[in-house]
Amino acid sequence: MCLRKRSGYRPPDPIHAEIYTGPIPAERGGEPAMGGGRSETSALSGTGGGRGITTTNQNSQRPNACCFCWCCCCSCSWNEEERRKRRRRKRISQDTKMETIPNCEPCIKPSVEEVQLWSQSFDKLMRNPAGRNVFREFLRTEYSEENMLFWLACEDLKQEINKSSVEEKARVIYEDYISILSPKEVSLDARVREVINRKMQDPAPHTFDDAQLQIYTLMHRDSYPRFLSSNIYKSLVHGSSRTSSES
Repeated sequence: MCLRKRSGYRPPDPIHAEIYTGPIPAERGGEPAMGGGRSETSALSGTGGGRGITTTNQNSQRPNACCFCWCCCCSCSWNEEERRKRRRRKRISQDTKMETIPNCEPCIKPSVEEVQLWSQSFDKLMRNPAGRNVFREFLRTEYSEENMLFWLACEDLKQEINKSSVEEKARVIYEDYISILSPKEVSLDARVREVINRKMQDPAPHTFDDAQLQIYTLMHRDSYPRFLSSNIYKSLVHGSSRTSSES
C-alpha cells in the first residue's frame, strides 16, 4: 500500500529509520512529495508537530569495532595485563594446574631467629631455602607459584656451564614460563620479552636476567607484604616461639 495515500502517516522512529526503504511521503498540507528516486540519504520530514528525521549512509556504516565496545578500531581497550588476569582465572579452575609443580627444596627446619629475620627484608627470606619453601606455600594460595618456580629455574641456569645443557634448560624455561601458551606463564612487559627473544637465538646462563629481576621485584612489592600478614607466616612465628620456650 502506498504510504503517500495513508492518512495520519507518521515516519518511523529514529531506531528503525535507517531500515526504511519505502516511498517518500508527502508533507501535510498537500505539498508535493520529495523526489522518489532518493535513497537512504533522503530526509523524512513532517509538519504540524511531526518529528524531522534524517538518515544518512554515515549512520548505516558504523565502524567495524569489536564486539565488546564501540571504539575507534578493532583493538579493544583490554590491555595485556587484563588479558593475563582473565587467563589466570581460567587456569585456576583447571585441576591439572598444580600437577607439574616440582617438590620444594630440601632444607632443615628454620630456627626462631631465621623466621623472624624473614620479616626484616625480602632478600633474607629469598636467601634461605626454608624461607623460599614457606613463601612458595603462600604463593600457591594466590595461584602465583610460577613466579618462584621461574626465579629458581633462572638461578639453576646460572650455575650451568655446559653449552648444550644451557641451551636445553633455556628452552625449557622459555616454554614453561615465557610462552603465552603455557599455563605457568609469568607476567613480563613487552620490553623484557623482546630482550629474551633476541637472546634465545644464542642462549646463555644469563639469558633471563632481566626477566628474573622483574619477577623478583613483583614478588617483593606485591606478594611479600601480604605474606607477612598471612596466617601461614603468623602460625610459623607462633609455632617457632612456643617450641623455643618449651625447650
